[in-house]
Amino acid sequence: MRVAIASDHGGFEQKQALVDYLTNELGCEVSDMGPDSDASVDYPDFAVKVAQAVSTNEADRGVLVCGTGIGMALAADKVAGVRASSITSVPFAELFRQHNNGNVVCLSGRFVDLDLNKEIVKTFLTTEFEGGRHEARVAKVMALD
Repeated sequence: MRVAIASDHGGFEQKQALVDYLTNELGCEVSDMGPDSDASVDYPDFAVKVAQAVSTNEADRGVLVCGTGIGMALAADKVAGVRASSITSVPFAELFRQHNNGNVVCLSGRFVDLDLNKEIVKTFLTTEFEGGRHEARVAKVMALD
């Protein structure tokens, strides 16, 4: 699976660890879209890079990490074709995929520890969209783009 990943300064440390996890443990093809250090940056600048990669099918899924995951989700979801959400638990990651066909997961690098974020990412990448009754609801959401 092709995964685009980025962070801001608040999520930089976890992003670095998640790149390694995605590549070496989950076998993903990873595009690290920055930043290159933990210097202060504006999260929308990096959220849009991942969102556009997913929107244009350059990546199958996206992973964003900031302090809370909330800002990244707000920014990424502005890109047409993206369904982004801040996810802080494994059950939410599973439901995000099953019911919403989520394609960009946004993580908290400050309030959720790395081990839990790894489990969230793994669940996000391995859970299938259920379709069915959820298909029409997702289509209604996407019509808002």
